[in-house]
Amino acid sequence: MFAIIVYDINVDRVAKILKISRKYFNWVQNSVFEGEITEAKLEKYKIEVKKIINTEEDSIIIYTFRDMKYSHRETLGKDKGGDNIFL
Repeated sequence: MFAIIVYDINVDRVAKILKISRKYFNWVQNSVFEGEITEAKLEKYKIEVKKIINTEEDSIIIYTFRDMKYSHRETLGKDKGGDNIFL
């Protein structure tokens, strides 16, 4: 499956979430990651970040797609993440 991760994390914890997210996904831009991932690895990612976030302050949104056949990604301006899988 393909996933897009978007997060808004308190500055005290953001470095830890960034580090974990980079293990599983490709960085797109500030607080946004994307990439192919198995269901098992996505569950592992969720377990890791749940140990760090404060559910009263922090937010992580995970969009998952089973089929990318009808998708399109367009960047206006500088592509901050470099090479991306999502086309």
